[in-house]
Amino acid sequence: EMKMKPMKTILSAGAFCLAALPALADGIKIEDAYARASSGMAKAGAAFMVIKNTGTEDDRLVAASSDVAKRVELHTHKIDANGVAKMMEIEEGFAIPAGGEHALARGGDHVMFMGLTAPFEQDRILIVTLTFENAGALQVEIPVDLERAPMIGGQVGQGHNGHGGHGMKKAN
Repeated sequence: EMKMKPMKTILSAGAFCLAALPALADGIKIEDAYARASSGMAKAGAAFMVIKNTGTEDDRLVAASSDVAKRVELHTHKIDANGVAKMMEIEEGFAIPAGGEHALARGGDHVMFMGLTAPFEQDRILIVTLTFENAGALQVEIPVDLERAPMIGGQVGQGHNGHGGHGMKKAN
């Protein structure tokens, strides 16, 4: 008689198969994700991405977790009364409207990693679990890209027009 394999083995094998597919959970699609170490804060980092909701129901990113840091929080930049940009945790998360998208970008909403367990090195892949109110948990692979130019007025700064944009860096 065949012995049943413990469930754990089957599940972990399944998890590896998912890695190559685009991150998708019930209408939620993650695009253009990348992470970087926070400038001036060696033990912190942030991740940015575009979260698309292809479903017919509004959803909300309510939590993020990863073993790359002791704490992972959803943050935004708010300008206080003195015109100073402050980072603060958004407990209620980020709304992702049905048929719409929500961009996590530098200077705006982002996933914040505090107390990094290892430095964010170029091309390292971070495994991050994003939890949505309706879609549930979604595991995403986020590459560390320390060279990425910030978005300027909705446009990527360095010639990312499908031609790689290499060779366009200004000499220092």
